[in-house]
Amino acid sequence: MDQPLLRVKEAAQLLNVSKWTIYRWIDEGRLGATKIGGGSLRIFRLSVTALVEGNRTDPCPHDPTPHLKAVPVSGRRAMKR
Repeated sequence: MDQPLLRVKEAAQLLNVSKWTIYRWIDEGRLGATKIGGGSLRIFRLSVTALVEGNRTDPCPHDPTPHLKAVPVSGRRAMKR
């Protein structure tokens, strides 16, 4: 099972950004994080997933049909093959 918390470096690698971007996104509220013993910072994996899903530009992978309209093929042109 995946760990629910990520180190800053792990989150940066997953998102393909610098660790400084991770810190900035935490400050901006785009990523959720918590401090653990010794002042170490951990990022919630769910917040990373939510960030990715909220910024998708392609159709969701579990939506097999993009928003296309089906058009029936009929008439003489369809018969000529």
